[in-house]
Amino acid sequence: MSIAHVQARHIFGLKTGVSGNISYHDENTIVYPSGSNIVLYNIDLKQQKFIPGSEKSQGMTAIATSPNRRYVAIAEKGEKATITIYDLHSLRRRKVLSAPDMQSLEFVSLAFSPDSKYLVAQGSRPDWMLLYWTWEKNKIMAHTKTSPNQPVYQVTFNPQDNTQLCVVGNGLFKLYRYSEGTLKQFGFPKMEPQNFLCQSWVSDERVVVGTDSGRLLLFESGELRHEIPVTFVDKDGEDRMGTIEESKQSAGPPQVSSIISYSKGFACACGMGIVHIYEKTEDKDFFKKVREIKIPADSNSSDPTKSEQQLITCLTLSPSEETIISSTDVNQLYSFQLSSSDLGKGDQAKFEYLAQAFHQSQVTGVDVCMRKPLVATCSTDKSVRIWNFETCTLELYKEFSEEAYSIALHPSGLYILVGFSDKLRLMNLLIDDIRVFREFTIRGCRECSFSHGGNLFAAVHTHIIQIYSPMTFDNISNLKGHNGKVQSVVWSADDSKIITCGMDGAVYEFDVATGKRVGESVLKSCSYSSVATTPDGKTTFAVGSDRTLKEISDSAILREVPSHEGQLISLVMSHSGKMLFAGTQAGTVRSYKFPLTLPGEWQEFQGHSSAIVKMRISYDDQYLVTISEDASILLWRIQDKEGRGVKRDKEVGYAQEILITKSDLEEKNQMMTELNLRVDELRTENEYALRLKDMNYNEKIKELTEKFIQEMESLKTKNQVLKTEKDKEEAKHEEETSEIKQNHSNLLADLEAANNQKLMMEYEKLQDLQHRSQKIQEEYEHQIGEMEENRERALEELTEYYETKLQEKTTQLEQAHDESRTALKEYEETKRQIEEDADREIMDIKNKYERKLRDAREANSRLQGESGLMQKKFVSLQKEIEEAREEIKKYKGDISKLEKDKDDLKKDIVGLRKEIAERDETIQDKEKRIYDLKKKNQELEKFKFVLDYKIKELKKQIEPRENDIKMMKEQIQEMESELERFHKQNTQLELNITELRQKLNSTNVELKQERQRTRDKEASIKRFKTDLHNCVGYIQDPKMLKDSIKALYQKHVQEDITESASVDADIQKEYARQREHLERSVASLRKKLAKDTEIHRADNVRIMQENVSLIKEINDLRKELKIARTQVHDLEAAMGLHRKNNTGEAAATLAGVATQTKNAMMEKDLEECNKVIDLQKVKIAQLTDQMTILEEGVFSRPPSVGRLPPMVST
Repeated sequence: MSIAHVQARHIFGLKTGVSGNISYHDENTIVYPSGSNIVLYNIDLKQQKFIPGSEKSQGMTAIATSPNRRYVAIAEKGEKATITIYDLHSLRRRKVLSAPDMQSLEFVSLAFSPDSKYLVAQGSRPDWMLLYWTWEKNKIMAHTKTSPNQPVYQVTFNPQDNTQLCVVGNGLFKLYRYSEGTLKQFGFPKMEPQNFLCQSWVSDERVVVGTDSGRLLLFESGELRHEIPVTFVDKDGEDRMGTIEESKQSAGPPQVSSIISYSKGFACACGMGIVHIYEKTEDKDFFKKVREIKIPADSNSSDPTKSEQQLITCLTLSPSEETIISSTDVNQLYSFQLSSSDLGKGDQAKFEYLAQAFHQSQVTGVDVCMRKPLVATCSTDKSVRIWNFETCTLELYKEFSEEAYSIALHPSGLYILVGFSDKLRLMNLLIDDIRVFREFTIRGCRECSFSHGGNLFAAVHTHIIQIYSPMTFDNISNLKGHNGKVQSVVWSADDSKIITCGMDGAVYEFDVATGKRVGESVLKSCSYSSVATTPDGKTTFAVGSDRTLKEISDSAILREVPSHEGQLISLVMSHSGKMLFAGTQAGTVRSYKFPLTLPGEWQEFQGHSSAIVKMRISYDDQYLVTISEDASILLWRIQDKEGRGVKRDKEVGYAQEILITKSDLEEKNQMMTELNLRVDELRTENEYALRLKDMNYNEKIKELTEKFIQEMESLKTKNQVLKTEKDKEEAKHEEETSEIKQNHSNLLADLEAANNQKLMMEYEKLQDLQHRSQKIQEEYEHQIGEMEENRERALEELTEYYETKLQEKTTQLEQAHDESRTALKEYEETKRQIEEDADREIMDIKNKYERKLRDAREANSRLQGESGLMQKKFVSLQKEIEEAREEIKKYKGDISKLEKDKDDLKKDIVGLRKEIAERDETIQDKEKRIYDLKKKNQELEKFKFVLDYKIKELKKQIEPRENDIKMMKEQIQEMESELERFHKQNTQLELNITELRQKLNSTNVELKQERQRTRDKEASIKRFKTDLHNCVGYIQDPKMLKDSIKALYQKHVQEDITESASVDADIQKEYARQREHLERSVASLRKKLAKDTEIHRADNVRIMQENVSLIKEINDLRKELKIARTQVHDLEAAMGLHRKNNTGEAAATLAGVATQTKNAMMEKDLEECNKVIDLQKVKIAQLTDQMTILEEGVFSRPPSVGRLPPMVST
């Protein structure tokens, strides 16, 4: 057999005590530690990915995510403190960093630089070393000691500068700058030392720091600018950063445990379960508090206010700054949408659980259901939780007043058995609650289990196993034999046997029917912690304190497989009997090769950070569930060596039944009936309101149609007027363009003549300038020759002068060299004498201090011996003190429990006495009330007699009026029926009209098609005639005539016959298909007539909207026409067409413009004018078509929106 593999699927829990234990990878994924893993949890998909910790690690101490959201750094403690950097996209390890010279075994805080290239890490005691890495090269750039002996809590980078750091701790606030391979402190604050717990940069120079006295301090460039307690309130009722003098007058609230900044300001956790959000004021120097966010009370807890007393340890913001997530000191994750906080600033908001509520302390019990995908767990946090291992969600949970030590889930999934510190309780799992219905007097039950059939359960009472029936609640038998506490109880597959193990080193096998012991294996040197058995019940496996896995059969130990490293704590066997898993003290899961071999083969998988307390396998062998002392629950998927999981039988699904109490069901049914009645009432009211609206809308439609017809007629007349005006304008424009062209040609000729004259004049000027330039060049060359002669003369004079000076300087330099040689000899002589004196003094001092060092070493060795003796005495005394303290704690706990019971009993007695007194008073009041009611009853009987007589008389008067009302109602009903009949006739007539119109349209389309065909035929005949005429040209050449006739035949006769035949057949088919479709659509329209009234109304509204848009377009056209007129008028004025004398000249210019082709600007203008005119023509034609269509639609539009399909051949 191969070794089975397990792969982590989902983990429920959060690891506390890790610095920066929550951060965002992207908008939907968060990163947090759980067990010995880093979890990447997708909030939307509810899925997890895992980064496992190092193998020999003793746990994580700090986490940091890079600003570019790509890398995560994990600090772990062990024999040497290490930092491992992983890629969050590929989940692969990038670098492992360590500092060999550092004495501390862990890092307390990590931070990436703004560009994610550098990493800074703060070490722990004793040396509190701060290390500055380029992590990609695994190189320490600089290091320094930040604190002498006080703890350091957090280190951060300046968000705008890779070289600036901020470190805070107890009495410690330091700013460092990296330069030239060292970290230098700058900006020394002048203030009394305080316990600084956290800090965050709000700009490139300003840092907000929180203290344990509840103060927020704002530092700028290392100097304290403002200081304020969190609860300081100004006159306007808002928290605001004030001056130092203002803050000293008020008292400090609880400690500020976490701060995070964002673009608008920052958020800080201050006090138990409260986050304050501050935003910048208008002057940018102050911050005001705009919101408080609290952790809500837990309604499922026995003490709802307990959840409000959590300490928020870490805050993080999503990349879009829309969501804030907080982690608490009791392993919980909460989230809050900041976008919703902007809508109601000033109000107090509540956090929500990010995914689900986790266990707050050690998980003590676990069990898996057979018929449902449920896992039940209990914990010392007094809670019982039901998880769904298919959807990885929390189905149900409830907190009780006592600690829970063990849990068992009934195979049906409807009941659970929980062992509390005071009693064993059998409870129902309802749809939304866990309710106790039976209690058993078993105190501190550490182990309980249902049989596989669910007809029995076993509960451990110290060293006795008691068997009960969950139906009759009778104690069927007591299994005795263990001398110590029983640690594990397992039922055989057929429920005929129970296998147990205990701290006394015994593994017993009991027969359930007789209660007798049928097998035993006792090894007093080993304290067993867990036991498992094969499905056939013949072989038992047990683990204990001797670090071996024992295989027991027939009361004899067959094999002992050593565990080597670490102790095995828990054990579980698969229901198929092919897989064996064990949980270790280090939190790993071992999968053993089965059957067992010596020395044993296994594979180890890392999951938890503490010892695995218990393990369970689902009944289909697909999932393994482990619980640990680190308060986490880990769900593993079981696979074979190739990664394939066990296939589940799809036909056998999980059960869907749930429990609900009769009272809850009756309440829900009553609520449903009330809601149904309310729905019926609303439906009738809505129908009546719709009828009224239809009547009103019909009247409005009539009015609007009348108005629309009138407007259409007026628009027609206006359109005709516009057409006539347009024709006139076109004629005018043509005349003007011809005149402009003529003028342009004349102007062009004049310009050419003038330009030719100018060119001749410029050419003459050019010749004069060339002659002058030749003269100037000759003069310039003559001047250059004279200048060169003068320069050579001056150069010779300067060389003679500087040579004389050089000789003088050389003589001076030789004299200086002689003086320096004499000074150097004197210096060497004095140096030699000083060195001899210094060596003599060093030897004297060395001998003196060597004697002192020898004496100090002797004294040190003597003191070390004495300190060793004292240390041994101190350790023994400390052990005795701890034992005494534990006994005192036990006694105090028993005393407090007894006092609580005593107080409860006193309260019950007082309450019962109060109830007796109140009931006596209520009895007396009720007797008085009965006497008064009897008197009133007699008086009412007298009134009844009188009223009966009056009622009879009124009935006689009412009867004729009721008859009249009935008659009127009948008349109204008849009138309504006649009205409906008339409506139906009208709709039928409208349908007939639309049908006839559609037929008319189809015939028109066919007529158009026939006309097109005739045109095509005429064209083909013309082509044939031309071809025939060409053939007649070859009448003299018989061969060419024959070929041309053949070509003519092939071209026309065959194609025409086939095409006409195929076209006629296709047209007939298409006509028949369209006709059938039209008939079917007409029949369906008749059936849907009653439903089309609302659509008709919507259609009319759409028509009105189209009319409005058309009117807007017409108005726009009017504006464009006015603009065109003004432009034409301007052109006429520019061209002088309005003057009587210049008409002939204008005509000439227009003609010239028309004939001339050289002026491109005028041609462009003319083209644009022609385009505008063409566009206006097209637009006017479109508008006339739309108006005719709308006129027809107003008078003949059918009431339905449905359109017939187009008659297009497929």
